[in-house]
Amino acid sequence: MPQQKFVRDRHFYQIFAGLVLSLALQNLLTYSVNLADNLMIGAYSQNALSGISLCNQIQFLLQMMVVGVGEGVVVLGSQYWGKRQLGPIPHIIGAALRFGLAMAAALFLAALLFPYQILHLINNDPGVLAEGVAYLRIICFTYIVFALTNMLTASLRSIGIVKIGYIVTASTLCINIVLNSLLIYGRFGFPELGVRGAAIATLVSRCVELLIIVYYLKFHEHQLNLSIRKLVKIDTSYIRDYTKVSLPVLVTQAIWGLAQMIQTGILGNMDGSADVVAANSIAVLVFQIISVVGYGAASAAGIMTGKRVGEGDIGRLKQSTRSFQLIFLALGLVTGALIFAASGPVLLLYPKLTPSAAALTRQFTLVLAVTSVGTCYQMAADTGIIRAGGDTKFPLWNNSIFMFGIVLPMAALSAFVWKLSPVVVFFWLKSDQLLKCPIIFWRVNSYQWVKKVTRDT
Repeated sequence: MPQQKFVRDRHFYQIFAGLVLSLALQNLLTYSVNLADNLMIGAYSQNALSGISLCNQIQFLLQMMVVGVGEGVVVLGSQYWGKRQLGPIPHIIGAALRFGLAMAAALFLAALLFPYQILHLINNDPGVLAEGVAYLRIICFTYIVFALTNMLTASLRSIGIVKIGYIVTASTLCINIVLNSLLIYGRFGFPELGVRGAAIATLVSRCVELLIIVYYLKFHEHQLNLSIRKLVKIDTSYIRDYTKVSLPVLVTQAIWGLAQMIQTGILGNMDGSADVVAANSIAVLVFQIISVVGYGAASAAGIMTGKRVGEGDIGRLKQSTRSFQLIFLALGLVTGALIFAASGPVLLLYPKLTPSAAALTRQFTLVLAVTSVGTCYQMAADTGIIRAGGDTKFPLWNNSIFMFGIVLPMAALSAFVWKLSPVVVFFWLKSDQLLKCPIIFWRVNSYQWVKKVTRDT
């Protein structure tokens, strides 16, 4: 009897849906923290909103690098999990922590010592820069804490433990909203600190996040049994294994984070940059919040794909790969429709936007409604199937060629040589989300990405 092309097992979809919902909720809560900052600062002043948006590009670069470090743990850890060998995973986590904390420390020092110089690279508006520098001088103290929390969360995700992530983020959201209200506006006797208040609120929230995850690891997690001793005294041979898998992922994520900073720099140096940067900040946040299920599906598929590769059943792996692709495409269509529907109502949340910024926000959001269909398919297939299956080099070359060969050159030419409108420039900046779809489809269905990256223990 020929094997079915798609997964028909209800239990498979139940596991997948459970992972997706948990990861999507975590992503939603994470972006809700950003939305709370965005709305409260946006109501405070447009310059403050634009200034924080600049600083968020540095945070995004850190986030991309931390994701790269964490994904190395997920790729290796999920394959060992599929083989029912958990012993190597603490060694892999220890290796990841060394890389992640070193990068976070480097960014912290750069932001602490040279805040104006860094932000001036991506914007030239004095009012925006003043607000951004005030925010960055405080928010940089969250970088190491953020990196540590997210790498420990990734270690749990590699063995299918995802619920703690949204519990942690929900706590952060509540604390952040309360402290933002008190410190940005100076309510109930607290000083009015503006952007500095928002930064302090985020710093306190990040510290609480770390305390919760450490408490969970110490008292409630009994599979890995992590301890400081285990994470410090590791078998150094696993550093080589980890580096081989994670270095391409880390470089991919770092390049992506750097490219996003360059994109903000292009938008931030156009005429009327304060309006353009504010519109970009709002439109991207709308996309991030609505697309949480798509990103959750990518992460869930990554966990399950890595586990299937570890199990060694290529027939079942092909079934799940085909099923995942249909799910990704359907999620893309739904996401695009929701973003389109939100393009008008979102402006009601930002009454202090200038008419120009409001018009640009609507235009940028409509662009994202179209490109998000491609994002939900190709991003999820790239990270949730190809990379999770052990091929970490293809995403590096694919993303680099499209970003630096097409997206950034065309956007820069449109902005500074041809002097086209901001919406055309913005479209070029997001065009790779559609352009990458055919090559991702070919690569996924070639199954050349299936690579076992574990060793027998």
